Amino acid sequence: MRLDASDLNPEQTYRLMSGIVVPRPIAWISTLSPAGGVNLAPFSCYTFVSNTPPMVGVNIGRKAGVRKDTASNILAHGHFVVNIGDESLLDAIHASAEEHPPEISEAELLGLAVLPGETIATPRLADAPISLECRYHSVTPFGATGAEFFVGEVLRFHIRDGLLQDGKIDTTLLRPVCRIGGPNYASLGPIVTKRAIRQTAKSLMPSETP
Repeated sequence: MRLDASDLNPEQTYRLMSGIVVPRPIAWISTLSPAGGVNLAPFSCYTFVSNTPPMVGVNIGRKAGVRKDTASNILAHGHFVVNIGDESLLDAIHASAEEHPPEISEAELLGLAVLPGETIATPRLADAPISLECRYHSVTPFGATGAEFFVGEVLRFHIRDGLLQDGKIDTTLLRPVCRIGGPNYASLGPIVTKRAIRQTAKSLMPSETP
């Protein structure tokens, strides 16, 4: 089968690509609403973009040309939290994708406890095994539907005790979930370990200023 991208409308393209680019990790983002409530929504076009300083990026689309609450809140306040949910939180992750007016707090609606931010004003989810307090860095628009790629600098990592082993996250203990096509999710499944590949150590780039 061959499909020309120009023959597909935005919804058809989204359905196709979200089933091709799999599995996708889920950034469960908490932000502050204009009224001070804790908005919460999952985004699966998510990755990290820098290690020094640590930065993460998430693609946030629009609904009928209007920014989602998460994007508006990030731009208004300049900070957000990326929470990483585990298998025990899957139902809440999925339910938080439901669209609500900006004044509705998904965290409160779903009965999810929050903890105050330590470096930013945005709270994090108390039950999330990992949370990243982020300061807004930049946004880049892409495409014809108004999608925007938001980048945030991680100011503080909150990691559940026992997950960090020798400087690395024990993924089997984290039990993360991922998004695949449609309203479908997956867990890790079997982990295959190969021999370590020798790599050049990460380093800082030389400064360009005299």
